[in-house]
Amino acid sequence: MLINDTLHTTSPLRQRIRDYYRISESVAVDQILPIAEVNPRARSRAWERARKMVLQIRREQQGHGGVDALLNEYSLSTAEGVVLMCLAEALLRVPDRATQDELIRDKLSKGQWTPHLGNSDSLFVNASAWGLLFTGNMVNYADKRKTEQFGLLKKTLGRLGEPVIRRAMNIAMRVMGRQFVMGETIEDAVERAKEKETKGYVYSYDMLGEAARTMKDSDRYYDSYVKAIKVIGKAANGRGPKRSPGISVKLSAIHPRFEFSHRERAMEEIPPRLKALCMMAKEHDIGLTVDAEEADRLELSLDIIEEVFRDKDLDGWTGFGLAVQAYQKRAIHVIEHLRVLTLEVGRPLMVRLVKGAYWDTEIKLTQQAGLEEFPVFTRKSSTDVSYHACANRLLEYRDTLYPQFATHNAYTASVIVELAGDDKEGFEFQCLHGMGDTLYDQVVKDDKIQCRVYAPVGEHEDLLAYLVRRLLENGANSSFVNAIVDDEKPVETLLEDPVEKTQRLKVRYNKLIKTPRGLYAPERDNSRGLDLTDTNAVTALKHELERWQDYYKVTDGVPEGATPVVSPADKNDIVGYHYYAKREDMLKALDETNAGFDAWSKMDVEERAEILERTADALERHMAELIAICMREAGKVAQDSIDEVREAVDFCRYYAVRGKELAEDQRLVPRGVVLCISPWNFPLAIFL
Repeated sequence: MLINDTLHTTSPLRQRIRDYYRISESVAVDQILPIAEVNPRARSRAWERARKMVLQIRREQQGHGGVDALLNEYSLSTAEGVVLMCLAEALLRVPDRATQDELIRDKLSKGQWTPHLGNSDSLFVNASAWGLLFTGNMVNYADKRKTEQFGLLKKTLGRLGEPVIRRAMNIAMRVMGRQFVMGETIEDAVERAKEKETKGYVYSYDMLGEAARTMKDSDRYYDSYVKAIKVIGKAANGRGPKRSPGISVKLSAIHPRFEFSHRERAMEEIPPRLKALCMMAKEHDIGLTVDAEEADRLELSLDIIEEVFRDKDLDGWTGFGLAVQAYQKRAIHVIEHLRVLTLEVGRPLMVRLVKGAYWDTEIKLTQQAGLEEFPVFTRKSSTDVSYHACANRLLEYRDTLYPQFATHNAYTASVIVELAGDDKEGFEFQCLHGMGDTLYDQVVKDDKIQCRVYAPVGEHEDLLAYLVRRLLENGANSSFVNAIVDDEKPVETLLEDPVEKTQRLKVRYNKLIKTPRGLYAPERDNSRGLDLTDTNAVTALKHELERWQDYYKVTDGVPEGATPVVSPADKNDIVGYHYYAKREDMLKALDETNAGFDAWSKMDVEERAEILERTADALERHMAELIAICMREAGKVAQDSIDEVREAVDFCRYYAVRGKELAEDQRLVPRGVVLCISPWNFPLAIFL
């Protein structure tokens, strides 16, 4: 009724990954803390190394801050930083110029840009401040609400200025894009990389573009990967996966249904596509890394990756890799799973360890869905602990796993260098193009450790989504990239050991982040949701749905005079029957309802609200039963059925609160009986 194939796994490690998907944060943190610990001597040496690195970074970046300085000046803790963030994010969805003008006018006029002038030694930042001040004033002149405040000349300037501003914003995005994006074509990117490759860097190219929506989209992305592999392969010139440039691939780009809800189709159609790309990479002897995406795709990703990795046709090639996100509570178990997988297959894997770029999305989606726990850590220090724990394990497993440590944190990098010992070739670092140059120039030059640059490639239209993720990831005050260029922050504050910091915490969970159930607290509880990408939850729900389907099955036939009701999803499935009411039946029902209204309207509001709240609780207790009824009797899919029950629960709790609130207004009186003909598509939520 929910899924056709079994999701049972015989692997204890795969089951542990499932168990830790949305586990309690305190359990997850307590489990990784011992794994992340470093002996005091190594920690002391790492701290001193990191301190020297940070001082050198600040010396070299003085007056040349570029994007790092811009992120600091317009951090997401400032109103102007939020304005720029909102503007960049919103422009993703604005298709026409007229709406772009309205958006720019609305956003830029809200910023206080003048105070930012001269705050930074960076020419880039000051030029940005002047431009934003100028455009912010210009859009004020064009504001229709202020036309009486300005003369004809200024109003004309404002109208002429909007296209100029729109053009300026697009140019600004291109300037930012050049900082983050390697080139518009793979040929341009490979050519641009040559200078840095002479200094000991290598590259991994990411073809920009968000998840494919159609097969036509996925074919276009797939073709771009094919072309890129050929160009990269030619540039690699037989150096092997470790020393050659490589390519990063998103599974969501090569298939529009890379979703847990379409698991059967995904498992049938994606592995052949991924294998074909891997065979091309093998032919050119370059690396291919499967990028990490949202948390709800991890389970399916591991299935696809394992199927392809086990294919004997890939024997002799050591360039297959994947990214692991440390901010997920199950990251350490993914590492253990990969270790066992490589031992079973007898072939190594490249593992790119990242912190994760979808944190905001994971938090908001979980809150909206009313789930019990987040899939990611709510504290940055906990994510850092997870990163250190995973790094420790990867360094232990270098005989079958090739670690690729993607970090811009000097302390984290220093700890890894210390723990690696004399082995300078059994792992590498990775950084984002346009960021971390000063840090890794030291690592590459002084420590002779290879650094791979993650370099996006694509046109301006494909840039913004990637740029927004980078700004969200690095625009907060807590970001190391942001803090390192802030001279007012003592160096020592950047080098706190995350394990020590987390051990001191009495509460693992970050109380500044509302829990999903407490999203509307203290007024009311959020309705409880159910995650259809959680294998454990789906398996339990499947058994419940089957039980209730059998329970409500019509086995005695339809009585004479009754009208059968069939499922919209299966016309052969009789879900029940009914008798059409006669005139006297309707009059009797109205009389009973009016009598009930008299008693209900005299009941104390607090008591009525309590009944609604108890009804909401009862609906949640019977959620599986109601989902089964919605699916069978209304023909709804599982997610719509869950949303239907949740909407009914939210209605009850919301109106319980509003009822008590409105009762204080003495002008309001009971209105009487209301007839509602509820629509067929919301049989539960609106019926209640």
